[in-house]
Amino acid sequence: MSASIMAAAGGGRATKLFVAAIDFGTTYSGYAFSSYDDFQKEPQKINANVWNAGAAALMSHKTPTALLLNTDQSFNSFGFEAETKYAELAEEDEEELDSLFYFHRFKMVLHKNPKLRRTTKIKDEKGKEVSALKVFSESIRYLKNHLFDSIKGKVIGIHESDLHYVITVPAIWDDSAKQFMREAACQAGIKTNQLSIALEPEAASIYCQHLNIEKSQECGQVTLKRTKAGTQYMVLDLGGGTADITVHERQYDNSLKELWPASGGPWGGKSIDDAFSEFVEDIFVSKSKDQTVLETLRQESMEDYIGLFREFETKKRSITSEKSGKVSITLPVALVEVVKRCSEDSVENCLAKSKYSEVKFSKQKLQMPADTFRKLFQPTVDGIVNLIDEILSEKSLRDVETVLMVGGFAECELVQKAIRNKFPKKRIIVPEEAGLAVLKGAVLFGHMPKTVSARVARYTYGIQSWPMWNEDLHPVSKKVILDGVARCKDVFFKFVERGQQVRAGHEMSQVFQALKPEENSLECSIYISTDTDPSFVDDPSCSQLGVLTVPIPSNRLSNCIQVEETMVFGETELLVRARDLGTNQLYEATFDCL
Repeated sequence: MSASIMAAAGGGRATKLFVAAIDFGTTYSGYAFSSYDDFQKEPQKINANVWNAGAAALMSHKTPTALLLNTDQSFNSFGFEAETKYAELAEEDEEELDSLFYFHRFKMVLHKNPKLRRTTKIKDEKGKEVSALKVFSESIRYLKNHLFDSIKGKVIGIHESDLHYVITVPAIWDDSAKQFMREAACQAGIKTNQLSIALEPEAASIYCQHLNIEKSQECGQVTLKRTKAGTQYMVLDLGGGTADITVHERQYDNSLKELWPASGGPWGGKSIDDAFSEFVEDIFVSKSKDQTVLETLRQESMEDYIGLFREFETKKRSITSEKSGKVSITLPVALVEVVKRCSEDSVENCLAKSKYSEVKFSKQKLQMPADTFRKLFQPTVDGIVNLIDEILSEKSLRDVETVLMVGGFAECELVQKAIRNKFPKKRIIVPEEAGLAVLKGAVLFGHMPKTVSARVARYTYGIQSWPMWNEDLHPVSKKVILDGVARCKDVFFKFVERGQQVRAGHEMSQVFQALKPEENSLECSIYISTDTDPSFVDDPSCSQLGVLTVPIPSNRLSNCIQVEETMVFGETELLVRARDLGTNQLYEATFDCL
């Protein structure tokens, strides 16, 4: 189909030989897959790739979300390879470096972006703009090809048509961001009928339903059994960019029902990196108003810049609430030189003058007390804890006794301890391989797309209507005369209400008429609102989500055609369908948010 949010089709999708999931993260990305036969016999048998950065400390099931494009914007490299190549070029050929395009941790451009369009552009590390769709599609294409090559190495005669792909997105993303990811995946060579969108905390929840064991709070003992019907629990997905929270209840048919709409914010692991950047810049204040010390280092010595943050990543992963003494981070020689030039002072003097006078510089290492290092985490941890507290304070969630922590950042002991201290009566579960829960759960979701049987609407959805004028209900400013009849314009006709629990596949329909012979399509604007009961589509709480378009055949038998336009709610994406009421013919309706 030409539009992005897929049309609702009758029946389930065909079973494929493999389900392959791509977890496209803010900081790191990866993929996993399993065959249909393995899923039937042993659901937990899921293959995840292992990436090597060339440093044992960074052997990982995921690779950095970093993309390098050539001068003509063709693909060069992705992940650790892109980081390394760009860093090496920074040392060897500044002219060639300036002609390339390097993007790093760019996924957050889709987070709460009201201006997201197909034409949206992203700036690379040097400030040069490239189409966001180009950047995302090239990244997905690389992961897809790498994934397929991995399967080909294990299965002779496999074809891409034998795979069903799943791409994960944060549950707090809006419909336009999900559509953007679908279109990027299609541009990357994934056919829309071979693609599903999975919500990250849902995928993690599905994965944990298939776990028989977990790390307990006490000594790592095996304590968890599969949850029983009626069990309510919070899923806290802590990734690189966002904290994503939802609440599920296990049903008697083993499906999951969402009890609380997805909530969250920018409190992922990247926010700790941002705090470290601010920490460095607070100490080494550049005399230039145009450029910070770290920006100068990045432009003059990208290899050292990447090396600094790779070392910080290692320290970030190893810090605990019990660690005492000092945390040491080696400062690149290039950074020391940049500090002397841009701050017009030595590293030692900068430290002494700063609010971090307890931090010392010795043997090329920045040495800070463990408590000072832990303070870099505090604003992020507070944001996560406060959001959990706000959600659990809801009366409807008083039976929630368990918090399931997943995502790479969930493995941080500081976050775990803060949550356990704040909620001592709650059961805090951190499964084995918490960082792979979303990725492996997405594979299971691909095999079992109906696992989540009900979701909660994050917005009120509706369309514009023109009811008969009622002077007791409608303001004079909205009165219009159409074909001699007084009507009220811009009335919000509600389909689904914010906070409403919607079963998967819940349908709402409206009949429209094509009255004129020259009409070759019907268009209907879909609106969303943060209010539960908006009056008009131009209320401050409302915004246009997108346009539903139905093509009308030119050789129709009658000039007046009645078309039933149906929106399907309760899935991970908003689906649409259109039917000619006269002939029962289905039209390829499209819904465009971009």
